[in-house]
Amino acid sequence: MTSAFLDTNVLLYLLSGDAAKADTAEALLAKGGTISVQVLNEFAHVARRKFRAPWTTVVDSLAALKANLEVQPVTVETHNLGLQIAERYVLSVFDGQLLAAATLASCDQFYSEDMQHGQVIDGLTITNPFAVH
Repeated sequence: MTSAFLDTNVLLYLLSGDAAKADTAEALLAKGGTISVQVLNEFAHVARRKFRAPWTTVVDSLAALKANLEVQPVTVETHNLGLQIAERYVLSVFDGQLLAAATLASCDQFYSEDMQHGQVIDGLTITNPFAVH
């Protein structure tokens, strides 16, 4: 069975005005999967800063994410592995941390629109869910 990790950039479409991408994000959320505490933090930050969402919307959205997805903690192990992944694949530290969290959660699918579609990183297949039909 495929275990998926959802990147923040995918979940933020739940708050966007892009109905098609919001529907895709909702479908992925309904299937379940994994996120990390980093995703929760990034989601809250962007929801407030970019979307200017009120705190009640942010808190309710985070509650829905936590209720429907497994949340992987950010640990020193995550940090160390994330740095290794970022260096090896020439990624940002933040992307390395997300990939490390997915790896430590034994995921094999990583949904993101910010990474190379189809690339395999340490057993994780990167999939842009908005490019797949």
